[in-house]
Amino acid sequence: MTFTKTTELSSKYEHLEKMSVQELLTNINNEDKTVPLAVEKVLPNIEALVTQIVAKMKQGGRLFYIGAGTSGRLGVVDASECPPTFGVPFDMVVGIIAGGDTAIRKAVENAEDNATQAWLDLQQFNVNTKDVVIGIAASGTTPYVIGGLQACNENGILTGSICCNAGSPISLTAKYPIDVVVGPEFVTGSSRMKAGTAQKLVLNMISTATMVQLGKVKGNKMVDMQLSNNKLVDRGIKMIMSEIPVGYEEASQLLSKFGSVRKAVDNWK
Repeated sequence: MTFTKTTELSSKYEHLEKMSVQELLTNINNEDKTVPLAVEKVLPNIEALVTQIVAKMKQGGRLFYIGAGTSGRLGVVDASECPPTFGVPFDMVVGIIAGGDTAIRKAVENAEDNATQAWLDLQQFNVNTKDVVIGIAASGTTPYVIGGLQACNENGILTGSICCNAGSPISLTAKYPIDVVVGPEFVTGSSRMKAGTAQKLVLNMISTATMVQLGKVKGNKMVDMQLSNNKLVDRGIKMIMSEIPVGYEEASQLLSKFGSVRKAVDNWK
């Protein structure tokens, strides 16, 4: 089967530099509207992967994201938001980017071309068969990610992938591939745009659905969230008030005493 990088195809818009700001924004927005529809087409693939992640995590496993550039940064962001949002340990969901943490802010030359480094990076966390590793790459051809997934397969570690080209090498390597085909970018080849948005949406789905399945949400509330600032403390107090018949002051005292919304509600009276 011929592999075509649709993310690299020429934009259907010409002469961008001649467009007004309004035209630029309208056209970008029109392209962005197509992304959720592309994600909708692969919901069964996302479901299959999430089901596997939940099963592994219930056995004490962890979730790893590996990627380079924009894809790697998106994985790091999603992983870093799980502890404050769901109150899980910082090493339960781990984002690894080619080139290390330096690459989060500044591109590290040739980091994504090293096909053996991802496995070395994963080994720093003692990755094992209880874990799940998801490779993220808009193009589907990043050597860093492909090599990492291949090594995981060889070592009996469950693999998934998030890509924006159908039939890519990464998709053919992962056991549970997700291909969100968003087509050419508004700026030709700028996969931080629609492809990046698609990857972010899928990552939101994976981590959120997994945490809900693991009991980290009650009703529709983040009852295990970390109380790391005044806004979140206030939100926590109001959550308690919505669950049990207490006023603001008593809810505040309960939250201070027990340290989380869940514990405050469970230990009331």
